Amino acid sequence: MCRNIRTLYNFEPVATTDEVRAAAEQYVRKVSGFTKPSKANEHAFAHAIEEVASATQRLLDALVTAAPPRDREVEAERARARAAKRFAAA
Repeated sequence: MCRNIRTLYNFEPVATTDEVRAAAEQYVRKVSGFTKPSKANEHAFAHAIEEVASATQRLLDALVTAAPPRDREVEAERARARAAKRFAAA
């Protein structure tokens, strides 16, 4: 999985449309190998992003859980702590 795509499910507040679209864009970039498509591929690239974003939103809307929502700030702090430990000077 692309490291830049973040988990969007079961957070409070819920993922925004912009976050879903950004994840879709990262996915399409990873799969296509393009960070920015050529003019010839621009339409296909944009269409793929919209399709993936739509499918992602439908998935997020359909998922159910009994677990309490996670806090974005707490999760971000945990990620920073893991990164500090992982990349600490040896």
